[in-house]
Amino acid sequence: MKRFGLTLFAAAIALPVISDAQIFTLSKEQMIEYTAQNPFDRFADGRPKVPDGLIERAKGLSAEEVWAILPNKGFRSQYADGFQILHPNKRMVGRAFTVQFMPLRPDLDSVVQAKAKAGGFDRMNNQTAIDMLQPGDVLVVDLFGQGEGGTIVGDNLFYYIMKATKGGGLVVDGAIRDLDGISSMDMPAYFRKTHPSAIANVFISGINIPVRIGNATVMPGDLVFGDSEGVYFIPPALVQSVVDNSDEIHIHDEWTRMKFDEGKYKSSEIYGSPKDPALKQEYAAYLKKRLEEIRKTYK
Repeated sequence: MKRFGLTLFAAAIALPVISDAQIFTLSKEQMIEYTAQNPFDRFADGRPKVPDGLIERAKGLSAEEVWAILPNKGFRSQYADGFQILHPNKRMVGRAFTVQFMPLRPDLDSVVQAKAKAGGFDRMNNQTAIDMLQPGDVLVVDLFGQGEGGTIVGDNLFYYIMKATKGGGLVVDGAIRDLDGISSMDMPAYFRKTHPSAIANVFISGINIPVRIGNATVMPGDLVFGDSEGVYFIPPALVQSVVDNSDEIHIHDEWTRMKFDEGKYKSSEIYGSPKDPALKQEYAAYLKKRLEEIRKTYK
């Protein structure tokens, strides 16, 4: 994945500066090519735009409900865990805005900075990417697990991200700083480490390109879902299936516990599927009724 990122970086610096000066990224045509299965609208740069209504529905997901769909579709590398989690009881849901850093190499960084100046930036750094964020984004950063010098934000930039994304979130395979100042802010965040240093000895090698977070491959526009266990990166083409299936799982859980409350059945008679034909019929009718009720509420 690192080699792929560097290849894209090399290709990007060979391209002319595009009109909105977003350099070191996929062109709109490349973005569409690499995310060809996206069924939804796109941002101006080609990044997939999962609808707000599906983002809202995804707030009721669990990691297990995502797992029920993705591996069966061949996507077994979309989950990352082992993070420190800022707010374990708060779900994180939003569209991935990806950034890749590498350890500083001056000869490459000099080209990066020259291209940045040609594109109208003072410098290419963490704030360059942060200033591109939009409402509903989750900033997903590959900082190769770095602690010292791998601090993508402190409390002030964290606050800016919270406002710019309207509470979207942050995932960094690296570090943050100013944890005491950040901890009271109402935005989800997943990070490997904390460190008092400012970001240093790294350079940006890609913005909105494929990145690796742990063992997961993340594409710009993926639906990012985080809970108290870890983070899922859901391809846009599978978002509808995941949230629709979760409705059925919630109803199944509801009906199962309702039957357990009656105190008449052993667990094996009800869970995971009722054995008695009459109970099967009862569940099918209950599922149909509840799905109709639930889906009437969606916008």
